[in-house]
Formats: sequence, C-alpha cells, structure tokens
Amino acid sequence: MQPNPTLDQLQILVTVADTGSFSAAGRKLNRAQSVISYAIANLEAQLGLQLTEIGRAMLEDARRMTGVLQRIRSRVDGYHQGLEAEVALSVDAALPSPVLVRVLKAFEAQFPTVMLRLHIGTLGLIPDHVVSGQADLGVGGLLGEVDVHLVRIGFMSIVLAAAPGHPLALLPKPVAIEEVREHTQLVVTDQSERTKGRDFGVFAYRTWRLTDLRTKHMLMREGLGWGGLPRWLIADDLASGRLVELDLEPYSEVRSPLFAMHRTDRSPKPAAAWLIDQFKRQLGCFNEFEPGQVPEDESETVHR
Repeated sequence: MQPNPTLDQLQILVTVADTGSFSAAGRKLNRAQSVISYAIANLEAQLGLQLTEIGRAMLEDARRMTGVLQRIRSRVDGYHQGLEAEVALSVDAALPSPVLVRVLKAFEAQFPTVMLRLHIGTLGLIPDHVVSGQADLGVGGLLGEVDVHLVRIGFMSIVLAAAPGHPLALLPKPVAIEEVREHTQLVVTDQSERTKGRDFGVFAYRTWRLTDLRTKHMLMREGLGWGGLPRWLIADDLASGRLVELDLEPYSEVRSPLFAMHRTDRSPKPAAAWLIDQFKRQLGCFNEFEPGQVPEDESETVHR
C-alpha cells in the first residue's frame, strides 16, 4: 500500500504555494529551509509528482484537509477552555427576525467551531425545551408556570390590527368592546401544556386557533379575522395600508418583556452566555427599548 501524505506535509505544501518559496515558507512556519525542502521531497516521492506539476484542484484538496485539522485543534482548545461544542437554541417566532439574523451572524464569526441547533417555536414550547434539556438556551416571552432562570433582554410591542376592509377597521374610533366581541379573532394557540385552558388577550366570542404567527399574519392580511401581532412584523403592512392598526376600547398597545432562559441547575457556558448578551444588545439596537434606555444586567429565577 502506498504511503499517504501526512497533514504536516500538506500544511507545508499549502504554505509554500501561498508564500512562493521554501525560504519564505520556512520563515512563516518557523522551520529551517532544509526541513521544508525535505518534507516537499518526500511528498513528491509519495505522489509521484513534482511540486510544479501539482494542480490547483489538488492544492485545494490540501487546503481543505489542513482546514479540517485546524478546526479539530480549535475544538480541542475550546474544550480545554470550557467552550461548548454545540449550543441548542430555542427561539420564539415573535422575536424580531432581523435581531436573530444579526446575532447568529456575529455568533458564526465569534465561535466558528461551535455548532448550532436552532428551533423556532411559540409560547410555552420555549421554556419546555429548556426544562427538558432539549435547549441549552431559550429566548422568548413568559406565560404560565415555569421554573427557569431568566435574564430580561428587552421588550416587544404587540398591536391589534386588521385588513383595511375588515368591519372593525371601518368603525368610528375607538371601537367599543361590544363590537369587538362580534368579529372572529385570530389567536395563536400554545402547543405546550403550560397555559392549557387559559387565554391571554382574547376578547371575541368566536376565535380561530392557529399554531403559528406567520399563518396568523397571512390570514389577517386577507381579512379573515383580526388580532394582535408584533409591531416589527407588520410595520411594512401598516405603512403601506395592507393592515390598519385598531383602536379598541379595552386594549392599549402592550410591551411584552422578552427573556433569555436556561435551567436553574445549569449555568450557561461561554457561547451561550455570549448569546444572552448579544440578544440584549441587538434588541436595544432594534429600538425595542425606550430611546436611550438599555436594561441593566438583571436576572431572576421565576417559580410560579
């Protein structure tokens, strides 16, 4: 069986190709030029090719293999420093998607060796995932009974809206509660058992129960009911007139708190702790706080 090139030989090959000479490669790798020459000579003998004959594709293969080696080394270094190999993150769909994207882009740059498992859910599913251990970190609101450690990271504004042709949108403002009750309200149902039998912000006698926020948004735009949605999600619709904000007598705009949450018996490891801080910072940049205000570092364990 033919001897295989070593990773050290491949790293030297890539460095020679990048620097243009044996002497420059030696300086970059802090090795004698004779060591570089010897390694390349052995590699040429094993491949049956001269260095000048090695093609671009073969060089790219060598780069990929040395890249894998560097990632392995980084993972090992991270392990020794307490850095987790993977973070399981459960996020409420109501969290502003631009914030999620910004945080995850920064996460990729900050922790290139840490793998990510991301679950998007709603309401009680987020703390469920945290308590069960399916998620190392949850991000969302808080409803019902829960036993998790909470860090307040920001707020989200919820507004009531309907399509411009909906009967509630055509009535004089403010709209009386008696009128509100007569029209179908679209409600996202908690798929967990945490709020079973309990409703939050439900005024109408007739409701359609949905399992996700995006479907609710779509149906409201088509005039198939009214309901509350995050302001960030429908800002463009309100600006263009595809949806109109409702002025209802029993309701004023709600600023719902958002939390990062983890199990009470586990402290977040470095990457998860970094995520908590980044979500707080990015929500602040997203103007979910009052102008000039960013929450102080405050955390609490809630049992209710």
